Amino acid sequence: MSTFGALNTAYRGLTAAQQGMNVAGQNIANAATEGYTRQRVEQSSLAAPARGLFSGGALQVGQGVSVDAIARLGNSFLDGGVRSAGAQAGYAGVRSSALQGIEGVLQEPGDNGISTALQDFWSAWQAAANQPSEDGPKGLLLNAANSLTDKISSAYQGLDAQWSRTRAQASDNVDAVNAAAAQVAAYNTTIRSTLAAGGSANELIDARAKLTDKIASLAGGTVREQPDGTVDVLVGGNALVTGGSVRTLALSGSSSDRWCRAGRSPVFSGRPSGWNRSSSSSKWKPLCAKLIGSTDDSAGGAWLTSGTGSAVTFGIRSVGSLSCDQCQVVPGA
Repeated sequence: MSTFGALNTAYRGLTAAQQGMNVAGQNIANAATEGYTRQRVEQSSLAAPARGLFSGGALQVGQGVSVDAIARLGNSFLDGGVRSAGAQAGYAGVRSSALQGIEGVLQEPGDNGISTALQDFWSAWQAAANQPSEDGPKGLLLNAANSLTDKISSAYQGLDAQWSRTRAQASDNVDAVNAAAAQVAAYNTTIRSTLAAGGSANELIDARAKLTDKIASLAGGTVREQPDGTVDVLVGGNALVTGGSVRTLALSGSSSDRWCRAGRSPVFSGRPSGWNRSSSSSKWKPLCAKLIGSTDDSAGGAWLTSGTGSAVTFGIRSVGSLSCDQCQVVPGA
């Protein structure tokens, strides 16, 4: 090796060492950065030059070291496991929050729930049946009925408010997923062009990975890596992001959809099975809503109601095997 060859080999070695120090400094500086993935210099030795006409018979050594790339030490399998765990945790968290809210509204199990009010109501009925000529048990029965209907009305209002909050949260999550998907598509375009030009896109890939983790936690999205450095994001098996294009999610239904929504009973021109006609209307109404003071009872059974006049209330009615789960909002009603 000539003197200049030796100097060139030394220069390459120093350059590789400097590059390694730069990467080590980058790793240390981002040790506490969320989403940062550790990097490493990938290098390889340079082969000896080809023997020429005037090289003589002396053996030639290599020409030093070459920095091939700055590798991102990520693991696709582990990243997929993190996204899967995030999706399960997100689902469990939302479900737990909703169930805790329902438990808080219904106050069940507990001494102030509807089940306790029902027990008091049936006990009051038993006392009134044992003393049919006494006014005291009758008054206690009315008080127990009023207490029960108040609890049912309060529970309905609480559940209706929780439904509104849950839908608003779902709408916010859909907007967040769509915004993250648009950013992933933009990163895909930038990463593809950067890699095609021979540059390093490690930090861009880290930023994109944070967004895909967010989509996974909100909507259970999965990621499929492509050879050009882009990723496809799928939700429910459908492509949300493909390369630089994105398909947005939409929340189905409307904010007015309710189960037995207060003040808006379903109406039909004909009588569905298990529904009753209100005395104040020519339309058919569900059994779980009634105008106080109505004496129409053609479907049989008994109402549990409270209040006076024409105020709408919600109560319990037993007609064979029918129940209030038959109530639903009818479009155009």
